[in-house]
Amino acid sequence: MHGTEHFDGTKLFLFLGNELLTIRRDHRPDIPWPGRLDVPGGGREAGETPTDCVLRETREEVGLILTPDDLIWQRFYNEPIRAWFFAAHLPGDRVQDVVFGNEGTGWALMPPHEYAAHAQAIPHFRDRLRAYLRG
Repeated sequence: MHGTEHFDGTKLFLFLGNELLTIRRDHRPDIPWPGRLDVPGGGREAGETPTDCVLRETREEVGLILTPDDLIWQRFYNEPIRAWFFAAHLPGDRVQDVVFGNEGTGWALMPPHEYAAHAQAIPHFRDRLRAYLRG
């Protein structure tokens, strides 16, 4: 996996049924994209692989435990930070297992095409989601 040693974080396009799980970011001026619609993920901890990072962040942020086999797509992006993006599709009934963590102001499910066009979505995440959806 190219970029496994030199990356800053990960993000996950997590589908529960046909819906994308989104997180509303905190409204703090000291973080990038305050108040915007985000997806699970975050910064790398020492020595983590991209897979370890995205699985840990997903567990911490929304309480869902995924396995590496759940990750069906991955792509490395070098801008604005060096980050791995992943996608996973879980059954819709896994929504009952969501336990929102302490980052952000809430979570919601939305159709992926709605997120890809939403004015409050993080702009480069919209583009990356569109790339994933196009295949």
